[in-house]
Amino acid sequence: MAEGILLVVSAPSGCGKTTILKQVMAKISGLAFSVSHTTRQPRLGERDGYDYHFVGKEEFIAIRDQQPSGFLEWAEVHGNFYGTSRREVEALSAAGKDVVLDIDIQGAEQVRENADPVTVFISPPTLEELERRLRGRGTESPDDIVFRLANAENEMAAASRYRYLIINDELDQAVRDLQAIITAERRRRNKARVSRTVPRP
Repeated sequence: MAEGILLVVSAPSGCGKTTILKQVMAKISGLAFSVSHTTRQPRLGERDGYDYHFVGKEEFIAIRDQQPSGFLEWAEVHGNFYGTSRREVEALSAAGKDVVLDIDIQGAEQVRENADPVTVFISPPTLEELERRLRGRGTESPDDIVFRLANAENEMAAASRYRYLIINDELDQAVRDLQAIITAERRRRNKARVSRTVPRP
């Protein structure tokens, strides 16, 4: 992998991760979002190459089975495949970008096996608050909410495996926290580069 930061961000559904990422990427230059591949059909308003790379199952499997794997991480969810292209991440890094992956805890674990990512977990203050937010969206059925809360509990148990934890209690503060993490990691990376180039006395 190239020397750019590979930023992996995970969070339970409804925790505000997408909003936080959008605001941070609008405020910090040099970030690039890695667009995932999927075999599911596009939803209304989704654009190929922007929301996802929409591919057939045969094409997805062909990429997956490349040696080394064409995906940094991949999963099958409800009969559809999803994956993060190794080639796309490396191309973005080669172009001088720090690459952002918005993936779940299983995907993050796979990326750790293939790279050295900066991992960030975004958590709600409590499960009760997450339930309130999910119900407030009005987009999920009661059964969906129960399912998402059960998943959230399992995901939050994995937060200790991440380098950083952000509690999204207040949106502006969560955005500032993620900005601070990216700034600190960029400084750490630059220090490591200088250390390699400065001759020892």
